Amino acid sequence: MTVESNDTILDYPFSNPSALEAAPEWERLRTECPVARIRLPSGDEAVLLTRHEDVRAVLSDRRFQRQLGTSDAARISNEDEGGFLGGEVSIASGEGHERWRKLVGRYFTARRMIDMRPQIKATAEGFLDGMIKKGSPADLSAEFGFPLPVWVIGMLLGIPEADRNIFRRWSEIMLNVSRFSQDEIDSSQAEFMEYFTNHVAALRENPGDDLISSLLDVADSAEDDRISAFELVLTAQGLLIAGHETTSHMIGKMVAMLLADRARWERLLADRSLVRYAVEEALRFDVNPGIGIPRYITTDLELSGGTLPAGTSVICSMGAANRDGTVFADADAMNLNRAPNPHVSFGGGQYSCIGASLARAELQIALELLLDRLPTLELAIPVEQLRAREGLLLGGLEEVPVRW
Repeated sequence: MTVESNDTILDYPFSNPSALEAAPEWERLRTECPVARIRLPSGDEAVLLTRHEDVRAVLSDRRFQRQLGTSDAARISNEDEGGFLGGEVSIASGEGHERWRKLVGRYFTARRMIDMRPQIKATAEGFLDGMIKKGSPADLSAEFGFPLPVWVIGMLLGIPEADRNIFRRWSEIMLNVSRFSQDEIDSSQAEFMEYFTNHVAALRENPGDDLISSLLDVADSAEDDRISAFELVLTAQGLLIAGHETTSHMIGKMVAMLLADRARWERLLADRSLVRYAVEEALRFDVNPGIGIPRYITTDLELSGGTLPAGTSVICSMGAANRDGTVFADADAMNLNRAPNPHVSFGGGQYSCIGASLARAELQIALELLLDRLPTLELAIPVEQLRAREGLLLGGLEEVPVRW
């Protein structure tokens, strides 16, 4: 059997019943058609994986990469270039990617992440002070969820504070598959490239205590670890997406999930040792993780639901995989002390999110502060009125109105 014997091609992404309810297709496909044919917003056909076993296998396989610029690869967006994930703007694959991870990974050490926590906390407190001063009700995402990761990624990249707000506009345009035209995407990418090309040149002349300066120092001192200025710009672009956009949306989604059932919030108020587990469970429980992680299959691959032939474009649904009942007991229930919790929200294998430890730190700090400072926090609208943000490769909520 190759992929699926029936001729049904499903339009993808699916629509959720509400912002905090999973698409019903996830459960049906995991059971009946775990390797399903789908039609992407571009009109191109791909294959969707929904079982945890299959998603993890593909994401961990070193042979399969984001080669979406390959001539026979499916395009995600309805534009010719495939949006942000077109081949020319992706960070290097194969050996080049391994070299890149080796270099960047030297910066994302456990010690450095621990050392950054006081700075992250102090900044988070500042944004929370601002939200509280403006008064209740407030949009938690706009006032707190988005500014915090913007500041953190700006600090990592050595960006002046005055320039950090432009990150949000660039990332929103480059990560949207339906709201903006290819001309707008290309324009944002050009602006980004120009800004960071100049920024890299400035840091080479006057290095600081940031990731780009660190990479420049390594590259200049080790012949076999050289990294080009263009690769540094792509690194900044990748970290903008991974380090800002994903965490920004996740802060709002996490708080909305916890406040949707008051018993969850009250349990955390009573036992702060659950914060770490709650963050992991929110990552797993997320029903709006976005389109999924794309992969291009370069050789025939046996999966639980059939054989994927070489040349297949695959979308790995982390959200569906994270609700797989064969891996997670009571998968559709939010369990605040679930352990172990082998979710795939950060990908897997050599392509797993290199900034996962930083994202976890930001989410934990954000949640701890909200519990400490705003124990009476609640949603300011009925949970049914929360709206998912449309068109994003990385899913989010339009706003998270809260009061206290």
